[in-house]
Amino acid sequence: MLTRRALLLNTVAMAATPAIAKAAATPTVLKLQRRIIDVNGRAASVYGIRQASGVSGLSTKVGASFRVRVENELGEPSLIHWHGLTPPWRQDGVPEVTGPVIAPGDAADYDFPLTFGGTYWMHSHVGFQEQSLMTAPLIIHDGATHEDLQEVVVMLADFSFRPAEEIYASLIGQKRRAASADMPASHGMHMGKAMAGPMTTPTARPDLNDVTYDAFLANDRTLADPEVIRIDAGGRVLLRIINGASMSAFHVDLGEIEGKLVAVDGQKVLPIAGRRFPIASAQRFDILLETPKQAKALPVLFVLEGERRRTGVILAPAGATIERVPELAAEASTALNLDLESQLRAIAPLDQRKADRVYSIDLTGDMASYVWSLNNVVWSASTPPLPLALGERVEIALTNRTMMSHPMHLHGHQFQVVEIDGARFPGAMRDTVLVPPGKRVVMAFDANNPGRWAFHCHLLYHMHAGMFATFAYS
Repeated sequence: MLTRRALLLNTVAMAATPAIAKAAATPTVLKLQRRIIDVNGRAASVYGIRQASGVSGLSTKVGASFRVRVENELGEPSLIHWHGLTPPWRQDGVPEVTGPVIAPGDAADYDFPLTFGGTYWMHSHVGFQEQSLMTAPLIIHDGATHEDLQEVVVMLADFSFRPAEEIYASLIGQKRRAASADMPASHGMHMGKAMAGPMTTPTARPDLNDVTYDAFLANDRTLADPEVIRIDAGGRVLLRIINGASMSAFHVDLGEIEGKLVAVDGQKVLPIAGRRFPIASAQRFDILLETPKQAKALPVLFVLEGERRRTGVILAPAGATIERVPELAAEASTALNLDLESQLRAIAPLDQRKADRVYSIDLTGDMASYVWSLNNVVWSASTPPLPLALGERVEIALTNRTMMSHPMHLHGHQFQVVEIDGARFPGAMRDTVLVPPGKRVVMAFDANNPGRWAFHCHLLYHMHAGMFATFAYS
């Protein structure tokens, strides 16, 4: 969490560094604002990242420059991270790592080239602002979209009327008081009750959903009043699904219609057909639909991992009858696993090359104390970064020693999933990969973007509890 002391130190530290480059042309202005939405008949004050026209987020194209000015119209500091992009590191948007926050009433300019397309998103990395919907889509068109293809963007969120600070305080307060006898004296290390090795009991049940939410949203709405998106009967639809939920994973449920998964985290994969796809926090899916010629409503639903609760949108051609969809599925969904991940194959994989550097990182921590860590190190601003050298092929071998799944996100780079539990394969290019309990996942990337980069669990409260690290180029 960003403290006043950390803010002051950060500002002083950055005073001698070059400011973010001023855009040479008129930038797109994104305003950080408060807004009111309706959640099941109750007004809720949340954040927003909007253009002057009211459009949420940004849609642009490959080959353009990312010329953006972020204006902070809030009464508190903020900073936006461009999730999945590869900007110069000072423009990555992470307090205590890349630069200072944007003070109330101030602005920051960003300018870097866009060399690849896909479905991305933006969100705050300050405090718990992401939980209060300081998120927005970021779509980069690559020129391959056909005119007959209608794009539909769906942004998912988990929502609570409780302030995020209160949720976090209850998690760490109750858990840590109960486990106080296990806490070591060291500020930066905690062994807790982390698993000594990968799970071997097939019936072991992982911990799921450590936060109970009031609602789950798809484009800011629940199934009590879902968004109805007009489509052409018999038309082709590209669903761009962004899981912007802070702590929740879902199963994408297309119902009776089959779709083709054609991209993950903005990167194209060999198509996989199906009606259900698991999506972890911070991941994105592009799913191609061939809709029926009948005037029939098509619910696209998102079922919470391990539960019956769900949200969704309705795709409906003219004349379709729109019926209410219950907010509870007929049965609880399963926990996410790596079955889909093991089938994904990148369209443009990394060149085959032996790794120059390999990091073995255990995901550690536990629900009992609510301390989460990497290699039993709870991150703080004084934690030394892990070194990289420009031009290296780097592999990170992640082993989950905990009873919870962790979606691990690397900033500033795209990586390829190259191994699951000892089986090597040319998997998907990604920026966020799920590591379920007891599993080992190896990711590979080329060290081609100098700077200091964050690497962390994208479950918001796990990140704040210490499951965070940085890499720095020598």
